[in-house]
Amino acid sequence: MPDLPSLGDEQAAAILLLLFSEDEASGILSRLEPNEVEQLSSVMYSVADIGADEINTVLDRFVDRARHRTTIGYRSDIQIQAMLTAALGEQRAEVMISRTAPKKPAPNLEALKWMAPEEIAAMIEEEHPQIAALVLSFLSTDNAAAVLSLLPSDMQDDVVYRLATLGQVSNDAIETIEHLLTAFHAPKGSGTVATKGDPSEVAAIMNQIGKKNSARMIKALAKRDKKLAGTIEDEMFTFADLITVEPKDLGTIMRSVDNTQLVPALKGADEKLRAKILGCMSSRAAQTLEDEMNERGPMPMSEVIEAQKSVVAQARRLADAGDVVIGGGGDDYV
Repeated sequence: MPDLPSLGDEQAAAILLLLFSEDEASGILSRLEPNEVEQLSSVMYSVADIGADEINTVLDRFVDRARHRTTIGYRSDIQIQAMLTAALGEQRAEVMISRTAPKKPAPNLEALKWMAPEEIAAMIEEEHPQIAALVLSFLSTDNAAAVLSLLPSDMQDDVVYRLATLGQVSNDAIETIEHLLTAFHAPKGSGTVATKGDPSEVAAIMNQIGKKNSARMIKALAKRDKKLAGTIEDEMFTFADLITVEPKDLGTIMRSVDNTQLVPALKGADEKLRAKILGCMSSRAAQTLEDEMNERGPMPMSEVIEAQKSVVAQARRLADAGDVVIGGGGDDYV
C-alpha cells in the first residue's frame, strides 16, 4: 500500500475513478486517449486495495484543486443537459430544460429596428454571411429585403441560404451583433431572441427585392439545396395569391389549365377566390366547372394541394413568358 505523501496525480486519478460506478467510470474512460486509458488501467490495479486514509487524502486534494480552479457551475448547463437527455431522451429533455433552465437575458438588438438599411448593410457587408443572415432575421421583411439588396451580389446568395437554414443561434453570434451595434454607436434597447430559419420569411423577402435579383438567388440556392429552393419558391406565390391577379390575366391562366386540375383546386379554395375565378370565365365554362365540382363530392386534401400547386406552376410559366402578370406589376417577383 503506498504511503500518503507518495500518492501521485496518476494514482489519485485512478482512485477517484474506482470510486465511481461502472457506468460513470466507463463514461469518463470513453473520453480519454488510448494511451491514457492504458496508463490509468495499470495504475488502478496498483491502488485496488487502498485504505480509507488514502481515499480521504485524494478527495481532499480533489476538492482543494477544484475550489481554486472553478466553481461547481462551470459547464453545468452542458452537464445537466447530458444527464436529462440520458434519463429522459432528447425530446423530453428539451421540454424539461425549456421549463426549468434560467432564462438568458434578451440580446440588445432593438437598435436594429431604428437603423437605416444603408447603415445595416455597411455594418454587416464585411462580416461572415452567417452573421449577416442572423441580423436579417431580426428585421422586418421589407427592411431585410432592402438590406439584402444593398449587399454585394456574391454575398447575397450565401446569406439567403443561411437565412433559410438558420437553426439554433449561439450566444457568441448574438454577442458579435451586439459588438457591431456598439461599434456603430447604436443605442441599446430590449431585444428578442432569434428564431430558426423560415422559408416563408425568405420568400417574403424575395417578393420585395425584384424579379431579376430574386430569380438569380433562387437559382443559386437550388444548386445548394433544390428542395429548399422549391419550398421558398412555392411560398413566394401560392394559390391563394391568385386573388391579387387581374381578371384578364386570371382568365388566361384558367383557360390554360385542364378541368381535371381546376376541379380539385377550386374545391379547396375559399369562396371569394372561387367566385373571382369563376367570374373570369364564360358562363358556360363556369357552369360546367361548378357541375363537375358538385359531382366529385369530398376529395382528399392531398389531391387538392397538388392540384393547386399545378395551377400555380402554370401561372408562373405564363408569367415568365410575359403572357400574364402575377403578384403585381413592375419588377416584383412572385
